[in-house]
Amino acid sequence: MQGRAGAGPGGHRTLPRALPPPVLPPPPQFASEEDEMPANQIAQVIALICGLLVVILMVLGLASADWLMAAGWRQGLFMHCIDPIAPTPLPFDIIAQPGCYAARPAPYIKAAAGLCVATLAADVCGALLTGLGLRSTDHRTKFRYYRFAVLAMALALMCILIALVIYPVCFAAELNLGNRSVWEFGWAYGVGWGAAIFLFGAVVLLLCDKESEELYYKERKVVSVEGGGRP
Repeated sequence: MQGRAGAGPGGHRTLPRALPPPVLPPPPQFASEEDEMPANQIAQVIALICGLLVVILMVLGLASADWLMAAGWRQGLFMHCIDPIAPTPLPFDIIAQPGCYAARPAPYIKAAAGLCVATLAADVCGALLTGLGLRSTDHRTKFRYYRFAVLAMALALMCILIALVIYPVCFAAELNLGNRSVWEFGWAYGVGWGAAIFLFGAVVLLLCDKESEELYYKERKVVSVEGGGRP
């Protein structure tokens, strides 16, 4: 047998062959809170892109006079424009030459304009906080940025929705003064709804991925504690 000593040539006894030492698997590596998080921040990146798109859309909507349109008349949040071929009488009994003028001092126009400006400001804050959260390596600071980003974008969503509702509803109350039989919403009003859709998507993405990241870090912390207690 392999393990027994025997007599070799010349009468000399041979030593038994030494068995190779067993190969042990490497010790397990336990995660720690200082480890960098893997690249699973796609949702936050998409939310940031949505926030930046909202900024562009809101700037276009605020600068445009194409919220409400009729024959020879365009009305926005900060100005209204009269075409050279506009039939008379003009809407709301306005007497003016063709061109663009400051918006009428109607309360609902001022309210909608203020809400849209608040939407833009809150969205800029939300996008900035989301970007800071993406740059942060400390998960506590990251969660804090995301929490305030969600609040800011939720506020922006609420403001734009209120503006998009009160604008047509209040305009309908003064429709008999419009001196036009056909009115239609322009592309700028549609841009407002596009901004609302992007804001809703950003809020949902931040909320959902925030919960998954919190669960991820809690699991890593438990594994780290268990690993530190082993001999």
